[in-house]
Formats: sequence, C-alpha cells, structure tokens
Amino acid sequence: MKRNIVRFFMLIMVLVMLTAGLSACGGTAAEGKIKVGLSFSDFATERWKPESELLTKLLEEKGYEVLVQEAAHDVKLQNDQIDNMVAQGVKGLIIVAEDGAAAVTSAEKAAQAGVKVIAYDRPIQTASVSAYLTFDNTEVGRQEALGVMTALGLPGSTVWTADNPAKVVLSGGNPADNNAHLVRNGQMEVIQPYIDSGVITIVADFWVENWDPAKALAQMENTLTAQQNMIDAVIASNDGTALGELTALKAQGLAGKVPISGQDASADGANSIVKGEQTVTVYKDFRLLAPKAVDTLDALIKGEAIEGVQTISLKVLFGDETLAGDMACVFLPVVQVTKDNVYEEIVVSGFQPYDAVYRDIPADQLPPKP
Repeated sequence: MKRNIVRFFMLIMVLVMLTAGLSACGGTAAEGKIKVGLSFSDFATERWKPESELLTKLLEEKGYEVLVQEAAHDVKLQNDQIDNMVAQGVKGLIIVAEDGAAAVTSAEKAAQAGVKVIAYDRPIQTASVSAYLTFDNTEVGRQEALGVMTALGLPGSTVWTADNPAKVVLSGGNPADNNAHLVRNGQMEVIQPYIDSGVITIVADFWVENWDPAKALAQMENTLTAQQNMIDAVIASNDGTALGELTALKAQGLAGKVPISGQDASADGANSIVKGEQTVTVYKDFRLLAPKAVDTLDALIKGEAIEGVQTISLKVLFGDETLAGDMACVFLPVVQVTKDNVYEEIVVSGFQPYDAVYRDIPADQLPPKP
C-alpha cells in the first residue's frame, strides 16, 4: 500500500514537471519571436493610423512581435521612443520621421546596434538607413500642379496672359519634412515656365508647419485679406492643408471657383472633390507601400537581397552638398485623381468607403455602389 502511494506521488511529480517543462517551452517560443518596431511621427495625419494597423498585421503574419510608438509631432519624443525600442531588443525598425534631420541620432544608434532601419515614406538624412521606401514625391508635386494648371486652362488659355496673369498661391507642407520639399520641386517643374512667361504670378508662398489644417486655414485667411480675395488658384501640398484652406475660401464664396490641389486621396479630400470644391488629389496607395516595407524589412533581417532598389546619393536626395553617402531607395508610382476618375480609382478600388466619399451628395447624383 505504501509502495503504491509512493508511486502515485512520484507519478504526480513527473506529470507536474512535464507540464512545467511544456509551459516553459511554450513561453520560450512566444518570447523567442523577433521584435520589430514601428515609429510614427503622429496619428493626426489621416493615413498614419490605418497604415500602422496594416503594417502591424502584415508583420505579425510573418511571425514578428510588433511594438508601435507615436510621437505626436515631438521630435525628441520620437528619438526617445526609438531608443527605447532598440533597448527592448528590436531587430528591425520602420520609421515615419517627424524630422528627417532630427531622426538621424536615433536611426544611427539603432544601426550601430545592428538594427535594420527603414525610412518609411519620409527620408532620414543618414546613410545608416538600410532602405528608404516611398512614393515618387516629386511626381506628386508635378501631378498637383498639372491638375491646377489644367483647371486654369493652361497651356493654351486665352484668359491668362502676361497682361492678365493668373494669381497663384503656393502652399507647401511641413518645412521639416523633406518630402514637402520634393513635392515643391515637382510643382515648380510644372509652373516655372508659366512664371517665366508671365502667364501666372505667385502672390503668396507659405509652408504649413506639421501639415496642420488649422494653420493652413489661418495662413489662407491672411493671404485672402492681403490680396483682397483676388486669387485664381492654390497649389496646396496635401488634402489636410487644402481642406483647411478651403474653409477660408468658402467663407469668401470662392470654394469651387478657385482650383486647389492636394495629395493622399483622403476620405474628406475625395468627398470635397465629388462636391466640386477640391480640384485634384494625388493617390498614393499605401496598401502597396506597407507590404513592400514589410517584405523589405523581413529580407533585411534575414540577410536577403531586396528588390526594385535604386541607389541615390544623399546629396541628390536632399539637395545638400554637405551630406555624404548613398541610400537604397524604392519608389512607388502615384495617380492623379479628379472628379472624372475618383469613383474608379478611390471607391471601386476599395481605397476609401463609398459612403464616406459620397457623403452629403444628393441621391440623384450618386453613382451605383460597386
């Protein structure tokens, strides 16, 4: 009897030890997932929150543990958050930099720690970055300006001449964001010949800190006051700032009369286009960018080659002769969107919901739901 009792307790102990061992193995497997980090400048910009969710989903599907941080436009906080994720052992980072110069400090520290760093949609001014993935931002600017010039009837207009130039407002994005400058470069490629010939004249030129719609609104109000409402077009650099400026234009009865551009094909921007207020947006399908970034980070972590890369010098990329080194870049295409193709490009493609794009549109003007 005693022997049986002893055997019974020994069996229990063995089972307990086996169970503990299995639990330990399970815990080790979970803890053994490779960590990667996502660092976002902000979530106030409409596209970043859904993009963070898509990136997280795709990375988790590849078996990574994902840490996500958002810096609310605070450059120091973003650097601290990146440093913290490196301290937590991430092997890869995807960074949407608030400021491409300020992010150099944390990006270089991460690279020195062996972390693979991807600059996502916004470049970081260091050759320590493993890859820069973005859309062709110079082409974004070209398409914005082309959309506005087309709406003005240029080229070939008989209305706008050197004796009667179109009065154009230039609204740049966040001056700390290198992409804003690349966009401006593209805009200027299109409009400089018209400026040179005297067909258009720039009556105001400002930049919008943090791409903030409220600041864009205030700057447009000041511009309209200074110009006594005598403006003919606005080349704005994204939908958020364009919608802020449209608020000022609406107050003066100019919405829908003064062509205005944007980018991102946001739901509100697309809605404004179908209402005949915003003229053009530039569609950058992040559903293509996010998977490309995930595949690239996965390849970098595994030591594999990445596809579709162009090597560009930092001097050329940033227009700064003091910068040394090259960066591996991947550029995705963009699409100009107007009232003529917003349904096919934005709604039928599933990029924005039908009900959001056609919000407050009379029933007799609605296209069929796709």
